[in-house]
Amino acid sequence: MARLPSSPAFWRSPVRGARFTSVLGLVLLAGMPVLFVTGLLSYAAYNPDLSPVNDQTPGKGLLGFYLFAWPTDPHWLYRLTQGVHVTLGLALVPVLLAKLWSVVPRLFALPPVRSLAHAAERLSLLLLVGGALFEFVTGVLNVQLDYAFPGSFYPLHLYGAWVFFAAFLAHVALKAPAAVRNVRAMRAGRAEDAGDAGDELVSPRPDPPTVSRRGALWLVGGGSAVLFGTSAGRSFDGPLRQTAVLSPHGGPEPGEGPNGFQINKTAAYAGIDPRDTAPEAWRLVVTGRTGTVRLSLTELRRLPLHSAALPIACVEGWSTADQWWRGVRLRDLAALVGHDEPVDVLVESLQRRGAFRRAALRGNQVGDPRSLLALDVNGEPLNADHGRPARIIVPAAPGVLNTKWVTRLDFGFRDGVR
Repeated sequence: MARLPSSPAFWRSPVRGARFTSVLGLVLLAGMPVLFVTGLLSYAAYNPDLSPVNDQTPGKGLLGFYLFAWPTDPHWLYRLTQGVHVTLGLALVPVLLAKLWSVVPRLFALPPVRSLAHAAERLSLLLLVGGALFEFVTGVLNVQLDYAFPGSFYPLHLYGAWVFFAAFLAHVALKAPAAVRNVRAMRAGRAEDAGDAGDELVSPRPDPPTVSRRGALWLVGGGSAVLFGTSAGRSFDGPLRQTAVLSPHGGPEPGEGPNGFQINKTAAYAGIDPRDTAPEAWRLVVTGRTGTVRLSLTELRRLPLHSAALPIACVEGWSTADQWWRGVRLRDLAALVGHDEPVDVLVESLQRRGAFRRAALRGNQVGDPRSLLALDVNGEPLNADHGRPARIIVPAAPGVLNTKWVTRLDFGFRDGVR
């Protein structure tokens, strides 16, 4: 009996075969570009070139390009793009694992290089497998709020995405024609095992079959459907959220009343001292072209207040329904310090721990009439976990840019400094 994985006889499953692998590959061929594009859109949503506080990826160079300032319309844009990115990524996990399982004999085949074309294929396969595992593992851990990987998720996922997608494109160029031919042969009604001769993925000494290749594909598809059904609901409202049992923000809302909707970080986690947010102690510092203004909570409430119905959507893929926010428009606060036209703003929080204690917003975000320094939500003052006494809320912005526990607004800043 063969004992080394380099021997074809070591691999005994009768399910493996080029056609089985081709079907999985074509599913990934349809899904992976969507993941990549929605991932780049998520990157663009952070306005990475606006300020170093928004993107601290070292040496990103051309990998950090983006083509446009992130818009504020439609207000659910980030909720859609990131919801698709995370939900599709989770649903493709069984497909990816099945695809890797189906081609694992090739990773051990000898000799390791038979020609220049074979060397290119092996290299693309190595980068593809490594990049895919890295992206999916870090992505799933991030969705579960389990930051077990070293370093920041943000640059790690960006670099990993480029490595993976470059290998993916190379692999597609090498393998797509054969995959299409194999699937056409299956659709033409040929026997499942016809044409296995010469297929290096087919075991020369297979074990007795316990499931057909078609049945194995149904099993993989069923696994994807289960993951979709148990995760997609956190991007929707109503009963569907109850089915999202595998996500941290699925199921019932965390509390009752106007402030009873999802959050990522509590005030305690962020190190917020209640004494600093008490009305008698807290002040909002607003700086701009004409100087500095300090406003108490009472003085803020004397300014014109406006309302907007906006969701919160986070990079982990979860989102809330539209909540009714009420507060002072950002563009009105900019006007207090001499900016009659919308300008960029640097926002600072009282938060002591965690990323995005500071965040920058573009002028188009500041100028949107729905962009608020919110004081109330759903008819009541913000509670501590939702950012009391004041937080940013901007249409279509990622959750981390909707800064909580705001203490300073610096309008017209340059390069992340005053």
